[in-house]
Amino acid sequence: MILFSSWLHWFMVLTFTSLVNVVPFSGDILNSNNNTYGFENAIAQAPDIVLIHDIQGASHTSKLVDKTVTDVPGVVTLVLDSGSGRGFYMQDPNPDDDDATSEGIFVFLGKSEIPNPEVGQSVAVTGRVTEFRPGNNANNLTTTQITANVEGGAVQIIDSLGTITPTVIGTGGRIPPNTAINDDFTASDRGNVETEGDFEPASEGIDFYESLESMLVQINNPLAVSPTNEFGEIWVLSDNGSNSTRRTVRGGSRISPKDFNPERIQIDDAPAISGKSPEVNVGATLGTITGIVDYNFNSYEILPFSITVNSQSSLTKEKTNLIPEGNNLTVATFNVENLDAKLEDINKVNKQQKSNVDDDLGNGKFAALADRIVTNLRSPDIIALEEIQDNTGAEIDDGVVDADRTYQELINAIASSGGPTYDYRQINPVEGQDGGQPGGNIRVGFLFNPNRVQFVDRAGGGSTTNTTVKKVNDQPELSASPGRINPTNPAFDDSRKSLVGEFIFQGQKLFAIANHWNSKGGDQPLYGPNQPPVLTAETQRRQQAQVINDFVDSILAVDPKANVVVLGDLNDFEFSEPLNILKGKPSGRGSAVLRSLIETLPANERYAYNFQGNAQVLDHILVSQNLFKKLKGYDVVHINSEFVEQDSDHDPSVAQFDLPVTSDQ
Repeated sequence: MILFSSWLHWFMVLTFTSLVNVVPFSGDILNSNNNTYGFENAIAQAPDIVLIHDIQGASHTSKLVDKTVTDVPGVVTLVLDSGSGRGFYMQDPNPDDDDATSEGIFVFLGKSEIPNPEVGQSVAVTGRVTEFRPGNNANNLTTTQITANVEGGAVQIIDSLGTITPTVIGTGGRIPPNTAINDDFTASDRGNVETEGDFEPASEGIDFYESLESMLVQINNPLAVSPTNEFGEIWVLSDNGSNSTRRTVRGGSRISPKDFNPERIQIDDAPAISGKSPEVNVGATLGTITGIVDYNFNSYEILPFSITVNSQSSLTKEKTNLIPEGNNLTVATFNVENLDAKLEDINKVNKQQKSNVDDDLGNGKFAALADRIVTNLRSPDIIALEEIQDNTGAEIDDGVVDADRTYQELINAIASSGGPTYDYRQINPVEGQDGGQPGGNIRVGFLFNPNRVQFVDRAGGGSTTNTTVKKVNDQPELSASPGRINPTNPAFDDSRKSLVGEFIFQGQKLFAIANHWNSKGGDQPLYGPNQPPVLTAETQRRQQAQVINDFVDSILAVDPKANVVVLGDLNDFEFSEPLNILKGKPSGRGSAVLRSLIETLPANERYAYNFQGNAQVLDHILVSQNLFKKLKGYDVVHINSEFVEQDSDHDPSVAQFDLPVTSDQ
């Protein structure tokens, strides 16, 4: 999967989070003389007393937006004490009897002359009620604030109102919904939660966290369901996951068509703590977490005052028992995540960003991938690789599209790790036409063990040449091998083109189609205003699925018993419509021409990727009905998605087939 949000994340972190120093809530109340800080021209006091829960209301946006509120009382729980995002969180220690209305709020000070209060102080705030949309991104929800850096805005230190007791999320407190993020709307009748729909915190995750917005909360016995990511974020379940209904066999939290696990919550690493979050794998248990509920980057999160590890995960990287030997052919797919053999010149990469520079050779990535292929995948006979970059990696506009060095370095590393000396086949893309990291020209390709399988080379394949199926001696034959499938079809615009090749094993012909469909990065987020999210990028994946399904049909039209395998990073779930179309069952109707091997596994083993604590399937192997009859085993080999130490962000998968010797082609 290719994500394009990393630059936005770091931009916002650098312009907001990292510019603030934070003083965490300590539980102490600081007594002070009554002092008022604000602008000279006071705002007229509202006739009615307004409390925080009146501002927040039982909704995603305040009914008092753009109204002036006067002397709103609260206890300071967290201070962001510098930078353009300067302000503080406060909470009313005397809540109402309605769980749907948050008792916390953020007070924005910005560049005003109002000084920061101290954590624990009681204050009365005068200002304008506003809704802040992070990054001004329409896919983000808003957070309700009191903006005090307006004319007449003020923060007055008052006598102590008391202390704030954290609200427990989980057993003994408020138990989060564990099925629906939102169930007010349907795909055929979408709605915007900020303007319509019911507000049901007890049953809808998006409303549950909104009802706790800016409040001090506590999570007991948090269990990690994601590894610590590059931004220091960890997704957890409360109470060791006891309130979660969909767990993986190895302790994660898996998705289903109607359940994307609203009970999981992100623990941020900033701004409430200094330094980095601890590095943990899925299954680690953390110490009690106390912090403030916030929203940013399309997700609710907790700004913790500290993160400690009670016990590290016991998970180890898996090794498959599917061995290529005798009649047992093994076929694998592996997304190797922007693999290239050059340390890029920062002056030649997109926007001269450090994030576009890597040293896959120098940092040992080639050696690590080789070890995984040999040790954990047991050196499969055929491997479909995704995200192979050209020889100059992410250097842009250099005219380089060849990837022979990238392939050869990987082949050499595999041999050095005790594996076979693989050969490879691929077709170069047209520069800049296949999406992915700018300059990288990622593509799919095949590694194969020539001591076990034979590749049928047939000239004629090219970057823009369409490969077709011919009938020769009553058998299907590719017009070119390797060849690209309909590469100029708009379905593959700015996306990887699928590659087909003919193989011979034990006298039996096998057609393999390697894929890397377009990213899910264009889809709307789970926690955004529009519900259910609009899956914008899925439209193209549906089109790609239809192209590949049509090609498979053309093979089977010549030989219904042909051995066909379709594999790769399809960037969608096993229950998605693109997968239905690929199988030949659009909308779940009809007779499948391809069988999805992930569906042969128990439900709690169906995952190969982890996104925001959700274990899911993006990488697939599907086979024709005849080849399915020869299936001996299928395995997703969990070596990456659950771990901080990753060679890629995807887990590979491997299938084994019994193909005895035959003279039939």
